[in-house]
Order: sequence, then C-alpha cells, then structure tokens
Amino acid sequence: MVPSTKSSPVKSPLSSPEASTSSARTSPVSNSKASASLEGQSEQLSEQIKPATVEEESKTSIDSEEDDKPLSSRLRMKPKPQKKTSSPVSGKRPLDEANVSEQSSVKRPKVPDSSASAKNKQVSAKKEAKEEEDDDFITIADRAKKVMSDNKSSVALTKPKKVTKMGSSSIKKTIKKDKKGSNFSKYSKSTNMAPSSNDGQEKWATLVHNGVIFPPPYKHHGVKMLYNGKPVNLTPEQEEVATMYAVMKDTEYVQKKTFRNNFWNDWQKLLGKRHVIQKLDACDFTPIYDWYQNEKEKKKQLSKEDKKALQEEKLKQEEKYMWAIVDGVKEKVGNFRVEPPGLFRGRGEHPKLGKLKRRIRPSDVTINIGKDAPIPECPIPGESWKEVRHDNMVTWLAFWNDPINQKLFKYVFLSPSSSLKGQSDKEKYEKARMLKDYIGNIRAAYTRDFTSKDGAKRQIAVATYLIDKLALRAGNEKEDDEADTVGCCTLKVENVKAIGPNSLEFNFLGKDSIRYENTVEVEVPVYKAIIQFQAGKRGNDDLFDKLDTSKLNAHLKELMPGLTAKVFRTYNASITLDNILNKETKEGDVSEKLVVYQHANKEVAIICNHQRTVSKSHGAQMSKLMEKIGGLQGTLKELKTDLDRARKGKPPLEDANGKRKRNLTPEALEKKIAKTTEKIEKMEVDMRTKEDLKTVALGTSKTNYLDPRITVAWCKRHEVPLEKIFNKSLLEKFAWAMDVDFDFRF
Repeated sequence: MVPSTKSSPVKSPLSSPEASTSSARTSPVSNSKASASLEGQSEQLSEQIKPATVEEESKTSIDSEEDDKPLSSRLRMKPKPQKKTSSPVSGKRPLDEANVSEQSSVKRPKVPDSSASAKNKQVSAKKEAKEEEDDDFITIADRAKKVMSDNKSSVALTKPKKVTKMGSSSIKKTIKKDKKGSNFSKYSKSTNMAPSSNDGQEKWATLVHNGVIFPPPYKHHGVKMLYNGKPVNLTPEQEEVATMYAVMKDTEYVQKKTFRNNFWNDWQKLLGKRHVIQKLDACDFTPIYDWYQNEKEKKKQLSKEDKKALQEEKLKQEEKYMWAIVDGVKEKVGNFRVEPPGLFRGRGEHPKLGKLKRRIRPSDVTINIGKDAPIPECPIPGESWKEVRHDNMVTWLAFWNDPINQKLFKYVFLSPSSSLKGQSDKEKYEKARMLKDYIGNIRAAYTRDFTSKDGAKRQIAVATYLIDKLALRAGNEKEDDEADTVGCCTLKVENVKAIGPNSLEFNFLGKDSIRYENTVEVEVPVYKAIIQFQAGKRGNDDLFDKLDTSKLNAHLKELMPGLTAKVFRTYNASITLDNILNKETKEGDVSEKLVVYQHANKEVAIICNHQRTVSKSHGAQMSKLMEKIGGLQGTLKELKTDLDRARKGKPPLEDANGKRKRNLTPEALEKKIAKTTEKIEKMEVDMRTKEDLKTVALGTSKTNYLDPRITVAWCKRHEVPLEKIFNKSLLEKFAWAMDVDFDFRF
C-alpha cells in the first residue's frame, strides 16, 4: 500500500489535451444563465425524485419430472398455473461434453498499436440513463414493443455474429446515438463485499486509469424558503439540503414519517440549535420547488444546438475517465462517476429513509492501480486520495464507504463489456452448468439428512432444499439500522406458516425490500422439520437457529468445488430457460418465436421473484393499442366491401370524408387485406404481451442469471435476430458468448 499525500504531478497517458483543459472552459451555450444554474445541481437533484416501488409476486411454475431440471419447476404452486400444451422434453444432453471444451476460453480483444491509439483521441460514450427501478434495464412496455416489432434492419443469426468492442469516434457522432443510452446504472451500488475479497488469482499485470469524476460543487441559488410564512436566510450548505427536500415535494417519500424525521434530524444539525427554524411542519419549501421547476423548464426550452453543446462539453470533461488500460488493452470503465449528495431513498420501509447522503470527497476514495502506472491526478485542487493500492488480485479500480452505511462499499469496476468481466461471467455460468452433474447426488444427500438426529445437519438439509426448490437467496445477518430483509438462512419463524397436510406459506421481504409471497407443497419430512424448528420459538426468532450463510456455503463446497448457495439460483434460472426454449419453440415467424422466449424469460423472473411496478403509462398504452386495432378493423371492413364490389365490376364506395377512392383490382385489394390482417394480429400479440409482462422484471434475470450462450444458440438454431432479445449494452456485455455453436445446451 502506498499512501498518497499530494496530487501526482505526472499526467496520465490516457489524458488528452482537450479533456484535461476542458474543465477550465465554459460552455459555448447562448443561454448561459440557464445552463450554468442547472449543470451544477439540477442534474444532481433529479436523482432524488424517482420513487421506486415494487409489486407483489404473481405465482406460477413449470411442470417437469427430469432430475436435471430445476427443482423449482417440479413444484405445484398455488394458485395453479395454466396448462401447457407442449410435450415434455427429454432430459438427455448428448452435446454437453463437446460444448464444455469448446467454450473453455474467452476471446480477448486485440491490443491496439500505438499508432491506432494516437489517432483515436476522441472516444465515444453513450448518454447514461438514470438509475431505474430494481435492476430492470428497460420498461416492460418498451421491451415488449421493441421485441415484437419486426425490424427489417436486424441481422438474422444464420451465422455466428461477431460483436466488436466499442471503438473510438468523435463526440459529435456520439450525440446522435441511441437516446436511451447505456442501460447500466449510472452510479455504483452498495455491496458488503470487502475490498480485500479475492480468490487468490492474479487478475492483471498492468493497470492504468484516471480515477473517478466527482459531481460539481453546489451553486447557491439564493431563493428563500418560508418559515411560518416569512422568508428565511440559509447558508449555501443549509440551502443545498433544503433544496434536496424541496424538489421531492410531490413524491411519496415526503409523506412518510421516517423520511421526514430522518431529514429533519440531519438538516437540524446543519441549522444549529439557535436557528430560527425549529420544526419541520412550519417550513414551506414551495419557493425553492417553484424555482427548481422553472429551471427545469428553461433547460427544456434550450435549442437543439445549445443542448448539443452542453452534452459535448460534458463528454469532453468525462472522456479521460471512461477508459482504462489493462495489460495493454484499452477497456471501458463502468461507473466512474461519484454519486452526488442527496437524501437516501432506499427501497421499501428502510429505517434510514430521508437521511442525508453527504458529499464524497477524494479523501474518502481509495484508488487501485498498477505499481508502475502514474497515480491519477486528484480532480479537486488541494485535496488528495485517501489511499493508493496496487492489488492485482482484485478487479476494482476505486472504492469508498457508503455514506449511509459505513459497513457497505461502493466500487468502480470495468464495464460489463470488458474482457475481465466477460471472463468472470463465463466462469460463473460454467460453475452453474457444472452443478447439473452434481445435482442428483446433492439432492440425494440432503434428502437423507431431512431426518438426521443432528439438528444442525437437519437444518442445513432443509435450507438447501428450499434454496434449490424456490431459488431463494441465502440471506445475511442484518443490523438494527438496516432494512428488515431476509433470505433463506435468516428466515424468522413468522415468515413461514405450515399448512397441512404438507404445504408451506412464505411471506417475507427479500432483497431490495421486494415482498416474497408463495405457498408451495413440500416433501413431508421437510414439512415436519419446519414444525420442529418452530416449536417453542417466538415469531421473530430465527427459524434456522443453528445455521448461517457461511456454514451453509462451507457445507456446499464439500459437495462440489466452489459451490455456494447463489449458484443454485443461476442454475435454476438458466436450465429453466434452456428447457422451455427447447420444448416449446415451434416452426413459425420470428414474432411467434419471440413470444416463446418472453414466456420462458417470464417463468425465470417469477422463480427469481423479479418484480416491477405497473407502469403509470400502461393503461394509456393499452388504450392507444385498442384504438389502433379498432381503426385497422374499420379499414379491413371497408377493404372487404371494396373487394366484393370490385369482383362484381362496381367502383368502390366513397370514404368517410366523401372522397372517391382509387379503383383497385381484386388482387391489389386482397394484398391490402392480408397486410392489414397481419398488422392487427401483431398488435393483438403485442397487447397480450404487454398485459402479461406488466408486473414482471425481465431484465434482471437476463443480465445476471441466464447464461447468454443459451439465448445466442437458440437464436442461431431458429434464425431469430439476436438484437430482438439483447439490447446494445447486453450485446457488448456478452461479446464472449457470441461464437457459441448453434447446438449448445446448458
């Protein structure tokens, strides 16, 4: 470890003259007043006004009897799912052995020569999307519409499709790219993974990068709030926190007592005991709220040229942070932005809702970089990094403690499309794929232990059964000031209700405070064991009092090398997708095959309890589709009338406006009728898909739990354009899977 006390005078080789001096320049925007006031704080404050809520899980299952299928798909859930008409698929997989060897390596991108890198000083960057609910990267309504639309420009995967890494291009070209931007989170998420956590393997030999970019300093706007109806003077620091609260005036958060109390406690510390403001209820933040809305409107009214200039300036400032050089290869950095200060929103009824997330400074940030690489220049004058490390056993570039929970960490990693992340993903899916060779023995072992005289063994057996059967997360111990979420190992007695003769009713808050509700039939020994575990305990006592996640994972590693509880989740998700796609895909057009994929993806999302709220625009979208279908049906009726008249040699009737129509031949009218009928059928499929998927988050499982090789191989076998399923971000993330053979099976 090398402590850093001063900003390094050495300029990083990744810096360009344009990027390094851009921060000193002002934006060439004509409306400079509006842009200046918004650049420093409006973008930060907009992060505070997106509430995240979740819907309860709908219950369904997949019927199957083969041992190599996920145990969860053998359940009889309540309520019962709709019957499937397809026949069961054979459990044999003659292709497995061949594919293991073929997929054992990950292609690394070419190392660019110095001349090429010199030419490519301007690099492209997608406009980042703001953090969405959960991990779903695109709304279901948009995703369904995108998937069902028949994009003629898509490339069918009749041959393996090569996906290249994002190269360099001008910023001007970047502005014109997909307005939805990157689908990955703009800022890093908190995790309990310790900075020293590693598997003992060297990840890189050389690493060069430029550190992180911090949010701009707060700009004092001077708008006075009211207290007991009178204007109040605030310092810039006090005003900044007041503005964070004011912009959330119309959200559900300010209605929550916990949110208001936590905000008041933190803001009161900044105000001081002698300040005129003594209670929150007498505060009126409307003037600041109105100012903020006015500034937002000013920004909307900027011309296209001004908006483009602002975006170009922003990209120039961020350009040097976007890339790292790992072992001589230029790789994109994932989340190089430090999150701005704000009020903690969390998920569900988190006890820290409304607390102030303080501003992160360089003195909070630990940098990880190669020993011979220049230390990144600290972007804030007069400050220095907390620490500089040279640990090539880890893949993070920087980290700092979560400002709300100091026991959690926020990391900067390479982007999902990088070779290091690709290798990690491949290893994860290969481990899950390996589980199918062990799953029979593992199930036999825990079944024997259901009736073990050793209480700890019996609890391990039942917990493993539930994790395998329901794809539950293992769960970790929680502090009193953390959200009251649980996993399998941390279930409370009150979370599980035994219902005779052998059913269990689960009701608990899972990860991100998403409610898990499910009633499932279990094996009789499991049912009896749960009753024994609950005997003599109170509702908030631990169900598995002789077990924790570390003990469970230690036991699982004895059954299979590297096996942990979360591998079951990946295995269940991937093998469910593989089985459903294999048995339900029929001959037909692309839209029909995509419906099968959507159904399989939905089944996985239900197993993993991935939910989303019904979009506020869902009803309007459905009404709009109904109107379009109604209009097309009217057109179809007119065309059929015209066809009857044309066959009799009569001219067509006048249209609704009294205008004479073209006199078409019967053949031409038949073609128009066929096209109109096809449009109606596609819209009806689109409508059913939107309704079916309105509460299910498909993106999370697709990004984190489904082996992408399953999807790529399926697309190749059935000539489905991969772009219909993977967006641009996922195509980059899963570049390592693109060369998989068409006959690959999980």
